[in-house]
Amino acid sequence: MDQRGLVERARGGDHDAFAAVAGAALARLDAAARLILRDRELARDAVQDALIRAWRDLPGLRDPDRFNAWLYRLTVHACLDLARRRRRRVHEVELTPFFESFSGDVSSDVAERELLDEALRRLEPEWRAVVVLHYFIGMPLPEVASELRIPLGTAKSRLHRSLGVMRTTLEAAGEHGSSPIPGGQIA
Repeated sequence: MDQRGLVERARGGDHDAFAAVAGAALARLDAAARLILRDRELARDAVQDALIRAWRDLPGLRDPDRFNAWLYRLTVHACLDLARRRRRRVHEVELTPFFESFSGDVSSDVAERELLDEALRRLEPEWRAVVVLHYFIGMPLPEVASELRIPLGTAKSRLHRSLGVMRTTLEAAGEHGSSPIPGGQIA
C-alpha cells in the first residue's frame, strides 16, 4: 500500500498502518534529532515525543501527502523543547552518516566527521535545526522556514550565520593541524 493510503488508515485509528508509516521515517527522524540535540538518548526521547504527538494529532492532519514534513516538524519542535529544558547540560553524540562512504580512506572519513561534529556542536539548537533540515534532510530553505514556523529571512540569517560559525571552526581546526573538509565546503 502507498504512504497516502497508510496515512489515511492511520488517521482512522489503524495502529499497524501508523507503525508502518512512522517506522519508514524513524531512522531519518532519529538521525536529525541526534544532530540537533547532540545526545543519543535525548534524541530518542524527542522522537518518541514526536511520535506520540503525531498519533494523538493525526486525525487533524489535513494533507496526508505532507505526513513526512509534518512528522519532521513535530520532531524538530520536540528537540527544541528538550534543548530548552536542558540548556546548561553538555551533550556528546556520535555522528553516523545517512549513507555509506565510498572512499577507501576510513581515517579521513572519521576526521571529517569529527570536524563536522565539532562545527555543529558550536551552534545553538535553533541554528543547528536549520542546518540539519536544509543540508542533512534536504529540505529547501522556504520549507525549513515553514516547518520551523519562522520567517524565511530568519531561516536564511540563521543558515548564513551557522555556516560562518562552522567555517570558522573548520578553519581553526585546519590551522591546528587537522585537515579541513576537501574543497573547503561545509556541506
